Amino acid sequence: MPTNEQRRETAKRKLERQLERRAKQARMRRILVIVGGAVAALAVIAAVVITVINNNNKHKGTTTATTGTSAPSSATSSGSSTEPVPNAAPLPPFQPSASVGANCQYQATPQEPAAKPVKPPRTGKVPTDPAQVSASMATSQGNLGLMLANNESPCTVNSFASLIGQKYFDNTKCHRLTTSASLGVLQCGDPKGDGTGGPGYQFANEYPTDQYPPNDPKLQQPVIYPRGTLAMANAGPGTNGSQFFMVYKDSELPPQYTVFGTIQPDGLAVLDKIAKAGITGGGEDGPPASEVLIKSILLD
Repeated sequence: MPTNEQRRETAKRKLERQLERRAKQARMRRILVIVGGAVAALAVIAAVVITVINNNNKHKGTTTATTGTSAPSSATSSGSSTEPVPNAAPLPPFQPSASVGANCQYQATPQEPAAKPVKPPRTGKVPTDPAQVSASMATSQGNLGLMLANNESPCTVNSFASLIGQKYFDNTKCHRLTTSASLGVLQCGDPKGDGTGGPGYQFANEYPTDQYPPNDPKLQQPVIYPRGTLAMANAGPGTNGSQFFMVYKDSELPPQYTVFGTIQPDGLAVLDKIAKAGITGGGEDGPPASEVLIKSILLD
């Protein structure tokens, strides 16, 4: 039979074991709280990182490059909103000068022969009167009325009118549509239908490029090409050919794309319909989902 001393020792050891067990449980609870907090913090950090990566990827996806003659790609979203792009200046006002239309030159491009047989337009001085020239474009999606700015970009209008007279644009597809947040245009004028074709010659930029001194840093800064603008696509300064684009919503571009006219309200309604249909295969830059075939363009 155990003595009182033995019973006290047994009780003491039992109490010590209980205290040790309780201390261990308390330590485990503290560890679990710390681990849980760390896991929660890591989850928050991971969510933030994923959001940042997705936003960066979305931004990168807004600058899809294209080859050939084009207007630059830009931002995301779709539709035909006419809200101006923030932080971009308007096109500069046209300031006439004696050099406008005084010496139009169309340099042959032997390395890039004409996509469709055509003769270059007349060179030298071209008239700037009448100031406006009306044209009608018939397409598979509807008719578009155009008003050509002969007083501002006469060398460009001279080339465009020459190509119209030779039926260069007849039965050609508009090969590119952009539906991004800062660029909304339909691009046409390439008989090849892939953005690489031209008339076998090229010529210099006119308005708005000619409103800036050569090498002016502002030539690299974006301006707003407003909804309804008709402008030349190019592969760099002085490389205008036959490709042109029609702006269906205010768009942000450097002032290095010659504006040579405007699109009438009936034409804007057609462009809105084409833009609403989107792009083949989705995305923000590519062939329009609703095929746009230019049946003919005629000077009125």
